[in-house]
Amino acid sequence: MIRVAVDAMGGDNAPGEIIKGALSAARERNDIRVVLVGREQVIRDEIRRQGGDESLVEIVHAEEVIETGEHPVNALRKKKDSSIVVGMNLLKNGEADAFCSAGSSGAVLAGGMLIVGRIKGVERPPLAPLIPTEKGISLLIDCGANVDAKASNLVQFARMGSIYMKNVIGVENPRVGLVNIGVEEEKGNALAKETYPLLKACKDINFVGNIEAREIPHGAADVIVTEAFTGNVILKLYEGLGSTLIHMIKKGLMSTLISKIGALMAKPALKKSMKAFDVTEYGGAPLLGCKGLVVKTHGSAKAVEVHNTILQCITFTEQRINEKIQEALNPAENAEKSAESAAKA
Repeated sequence: MIRVAVDAMGGDNAPGEIIKGALSAARERNDIRVVLVGREQVIRDEIRRQGGDESLVEIVHAEEVIETGEHPVNALRKKKDSSIVVGMNLLKNGEADAFCSAGSSGAVLAGGMLIVGRIKGVERPPLAPLIPTEKGISLLIDCGANVDAKASNLVQFARMGSIYMKNVIGVENPRVGLVNIGVEEEKGNALAKETYPLLKACKDINFVGNIEAREIPHGAADVIVTEAFTGNVILKLYEGLGSTLIHMIKKGLMSTLISKIGALMAKPALKKSMKAFDVTEYGGAPLLGCKGLVVKTHGSAKAVEVHNTILQCITFTEQRINEKIQEALNPAENAEKSAESAAKA
């Protein structure tokens, strides 16, 4: 049984959509136990209002809420009884296998590093969401955690992203691309120029070179490596453009009688294509490299994204992603442990 703690009070649509998504996930899978963290009476009242079954979830009371505008570190220190801090501590103490929140991004990132802690060898945990492409999905890493990253950080991002894509998504030899303004090796800013040869020299990474932003939607790489400033701009543009195109297509199809008839005939194919390019279908962004699974969902997340984020935690936990990241970043230590085990045997 995998226990997923969910911040019931975080996000623009909390607690209603968060609880709706949590109940939906709990109904769909009997191998998870959803723990809703937040103001107990508010949660119980919302479950009743939705006609839900309280027995599907556990409730852990947390009186305080960290607001988006608060300073992340100060808020974590002052609001010990907030839904984010209580949820993170459940994860740290082994009372939950994962923690998900649509609340303050800064508090979630800071909590992941300060409360849950980093895996040994991880310099900076990155946020890594899945994004839709023409060929399926790609991992964008980093999209919000490390604005001022170093070349060594980006190399680690590439390694962690490759492990994620191989074990969670099933891509056997993930192609890694470095975001740049051109495909030539000498292009880009100082960070890109410094990172390129380091990635090129890594035998354990399938580095395919620089990737321009326009090639991302075509699926030119399975792991898209960049620092958080550029990654966040790419992600937000992706989301905005996707929703705008869907809106414009719907508007165009409903403009005339003939287009409405055509839309009716094409509805199944259109629905399938639009669903494939809906970012909410792919859950939240895990903060890779923490000692426990921390997942940040969009602040505007609705029930379907919360539902998918919770289910995403199952595969991550079952595939032991954190352990595999630790093994990849600390090969000497793991070799020593294996030798000790063999000697004892």
